[in-house]
Amino acid sequence: MGFLRSYVRVVDAINYRVGRVVMYGIFVMMAILLWSSISKTLPNMLPSLWTLEMAQFAMVAYYILGGPYSIQLGSNVRMDLFYGAWSDKRKAWFDGFTVLLLCFYLGVLLYGAIDSTSYAIRYGERNPTAWRPVLWPIKSIICVGLFLMLLQAVSELFKDIAKIKGKPI
Repeated sequence: MGFLRSYVRVVDAINYRVGRVVMYGIFVMMAILLWSSISKTLPNMLPSLWTLEMAQFAMVAYYILGGPYSIQLGSNVRMDLFYGAWSDKRKAWFDGFTVLLLCFYLGVLLYGAIDSTSYAIRYGERNPTAWRPVLWPIKSIICVGLFLMLLQAVSELFKDIAKIKGKPI
């Protein structure tokens, strides 16, 4: 149980801090989109080519790095038809089972993301648009976010195991 508690404490602390920092990414997206609007409306100013893609990249980073924090806070969507009436132990059993499925899914996604990122780095992959940004930075962020989400899912599994044993973390 000591390892479980240490793991949960460390992973939760990392994802809490990352989530709190990334939470302010909404202002980055707002600034990019504001600049896009301004550059399109002012006379004698060409619209920026980079704003749409940069806003999309910022949104991906916001979403993928904020996911583990969302899981930690329990703010993910859950069907509450039967779940709300269950005991804490039964909820922990069900959550443990679904977290195992989530870990498998995240593992497959992470495997694909690492493969795609290594391809982007090896061949200098660029987005086929007018701006043509390199893609390895956002793909790397996706890998980090999926890895953190996998760590958080395992942390949630450990919390469920501790709840089942009657020693909640």
